[in-house]
Amino acid sequence: MKNTELAQIALSHDHTGAIANPIYLSTAYQHPQLGASTGYDYTRTKNPTRSAFEEAFAKLERGVASFATSSGMSAIQLICNLFKSGDEILVSFDLYGGTFRLFDFYEQQYGIHFKYVDFLNYEEVEQSITEHTKALFIEPISNPQMIEVDVDPFYILAKQFNLLTVIDNTFLTPYLSTPLEDGADIVLHSATKYIGGHNDVLAGVVTVKDQHLAEQLGQLHNMIGATLSPFDSYLLQRGLKTLHLRMDRSEYNAKLLAERCSNLDAIDKVLYSGRTGMLSLRLNKDYKADKFLEHLNICIFAESLGGTETFITFPYTQTHVDMPDTEKDKRGIDEYLLRLSIGIENYEDIENDIIQALEKSKQGVIL
Repeated sequence: MKNTELAQIALSHDHTGAIANPIYLSTAYQHPQLGASTGYDYTRTKNPTRSAFEEAFAKLERGVASFATSSGMSAIQLICNLFKSGDEILVSFDLYGGTFRLFDFYEQQYGIHFKYVDFLNYEEVEQSITEHTKALFIEPISNPQMIEVDVDPFYILAKQFNLLTVIDNTFLTPYLSTPLEDGADIVLHSATKYIGGHNDVLAGVVTVKDQHLAEQLGQLHNMIGATLSPFDSYLLQRGLKTLHLRMDRSEYNAKLLAERCSNLDAIDKVLYSGRTGMLSLRLNKDYKADKFLEHLNICIFAESLGGTETFITFPYTQTHVDMPDTEKDKRGIDEYLLRLSIGIENYEDIENDIIQALEKSKQGVIL
């Protein structure tokens, strides 16, 4: 059913019979009379194209409301505004560098505390909860170490202590996981990634299952104004229609590549959860990452993920560049770690490109 739901997501039901939803560019809407509204007044508050995406996405996530934002980071910022000075949030120790940077800013500027814990260690998490703890923020597959967490016990723990559970589901998407059904309170995505799927839209989305939370976030969404444009909302709708096809293909390619790389002398360790198209590789110290990246022909050295093309990212100077070196060291983010977002190309082309680049990146080899 989910494949059909994605293929037919957000079908238009207007009087024209159009299959694709129209893009409403208007920023203002005429009032029939004083005190009356069509339901649309000003596009920051509500826009028909954005509403079509948000309503379809909330249904896909099994939530009551979704909020489309202007980037993945603005989605996280929207959630941060639920908390006040003195509140504490327990956070996945290994996580996206941009999230770490934003949390550090909120800690310094607004006194919201973020405590990094190992969600593989239930006792550590439980013992870290204090009277100030308000939420758990979890990447179920961490970025960039690809550590997969069994989140279910933490839904129960959160309810026991009256905490919110926030899941960054960017890597898994609603196709592979619907955390709101399992017990999460808030799910967010950098929709720039797998949701859009084509490296041509910057977006985020937050979904909740509680009406009270929906009202709070709806007010903040409108007040802050980091809402998604109509055209970008349309692009997300279009991207969702092929999400299942793209995810299946990238996961298939990633599984084959993880197996192949585990048998290469050039690779010390393959970091892969077995799900999604995301994996990381730790190079043998006889190989240089810069030379490897220079010799790629098909795979692309770029800082993003979830598109149709295979991207390779160097977290040390890209996604985690603003993380202090001491924090990077704790997480194993060094000059030998590469993060791969496997695309939907022919698998053989991806494998051959990576192997030839590795062969040319061995130190001491004269080309």
